[in-house]
Amino acid sequence: MANRRPSEIPPTAGLPPRWRDLFPSAGDDLATHAARLLGVESVQVECSGTACLVIALTALHRLSGRRVVVVPAYTCPLVAIAVAHCGLEIRLCDLASDSIDVDSDRLKEACDSDVLAVLPTHLAGRVADVDPVLSIARAVGAYVIEDAAQAFGARRGGRSVGLDGDAGFFSLAVGKGLTTYEGGLLVARDATVREAFATVSRELAPPRIGWELRRSLELIGYHLFYRPSLLPLAYGVPLRRALRRDDPVDAVGDDFSNEIPLHSLGAWRRSVAARAIARWPAFQEECALQAARRRIRLAKIEGLHVIDDHGDARGVWPFLLVMMRDRQARDATLATLWGRGVGISRLFIHALPEYAYLRSSVGEQPVPNARAFAGRTLTISNSPWLDDATFERICEVLETS
Repeated sequence: MANRRPSEIPPTAGLPPRWRDLFPSAGDDLATHAARLLGVESVQVECSGTACLVIALTALHRLSGRRVVVVPAYTCPLVAIAVAHCGLEIRLCDLASDSIDVDSDRLKEACDSDVLAVLPTHLAGRVADVDPVLSIARAVGAYVIEDAAQAFGARRGGRSVGLDGDAGFFSLAVGKGLTTYEGGLLVARDATVREAFATVSRELAPPRIGWELRRSLELIGYHLFYRPSLLPLAYGVPLRRALRRDDPVDAVGDDFSNEIPLHSLGAWRRSVAARAIARWPAFQEECALQAARRRIRLAKIEGLHVIDDHGDARGVWPFLLVMMRDRQARDATLATLWGRGVGISRLFIHALPEYAYLRSSVGEQPVPNARAFAGRTLTISNSPWLDDATFERICEVLETS
C-alpha cells in the first residue's frame, strides 16, 4: 500500500457538515430536538461530555456525600480527569475478558458504602450490558451514570442508551458524529436530580465569551476542513508527525490537559447542531448498513474479532473496533496502515493506570484484561468516504498480519 494518499479518511464517521447549517433560524433548539430523538422529557445542553460528567458528579456528591467513583479501567482519560477535578476518588474496575463490559465479580469487590457512582461505558458506539451494573450499584446505594459519550443514537431494549441509570451523558465533540465542535447532552430520570444538575450547571458553567468565541471559530474551521481533500492538513499532518516521534498518545489525541473548560454552550452553536440533527438518524442508518456489510468480510479473517452488541441492543457505528489475536499482529497491522490516510487508528492507547499524567489520581491498580484489550485492538473508520476498494486492501493487510 502506498505511503501517502491524495485524500484522508477520518478515523470516525462524522456527519458531513453543510454550510447552510451555519445559518440557522431562531426556532432551531438543540435541547428540544435532542430530547425528541432520545425520547425523554428534557435534555440539559453543556459545553462538553466531560463538563456533563463534572456537573453530574458534583450534584450527586452534594446529594449523597459519598466520594468514590468506580469506572472501567479502559476508558477515556478525561473520565479520570473529571473525577479528580471534582475532588473525588477514582476506583478502577477491570473489564471482562475480550469485552467492553466490566467484570461483574471485580465490580462487586469494588462497590461498598463509600461508592458515589458507577460508570458503565457504551464504548465505541457499542452498547454495554448495564443490567449487572445496575444490580450491583443498587445493592450498595450508589448512583449509575451511563457514559454514552460515543453512543449518541444507540438503543437498548427499544430505547436510547443512557436512560437505564440515574443519569447519562453524550458527547458532541469532533469525531462523535454530530458535533458542536465541543458539546454535551446530559439526561436524568428523576426530577430532583435534574434540578440539581441545572443548579450546578448555573454555578459552574456560566457564559464565557472567550471560550465561546474560540469554539465558534473552531466549528467554522471544522466545516471548512472536514472533507477528504483538506483533512490531510487538519488531521493527517499532525497524525504523521506524532507517529514519526513514536508518540501514539498524541497521535490519537489522548494527551489531555488536566484543566476542564466549563462554560455554557452558546446559542449559535446550539442552533447549528439543531439544524444538523435532522440528518442524524438517516446518517446513522447508512453507517449501520455499511458496518453490517463490512463485518461479514472481517468475520472471514482468522484470529480477528469485531466488537459487537448484546441481544436486542443496536449501537451506532462511528468505526469498527477490532480485536486481533495478539499484540504482535495488531502492531504489524498498524505499522503498515496507521498514518496512510485510510482511516485506521486506535481508540485509547492505554488502560488508565498506564498514562503517566494520570498516575497521581489513578495510581497503579491490577487490571490485566483492560491492558490486554488496549494491546490487541485497533479501529477501522466507518466513514462513507472509505470506499470498498480501500476497505478490501485493509482486509488484505489484516489477513497477512
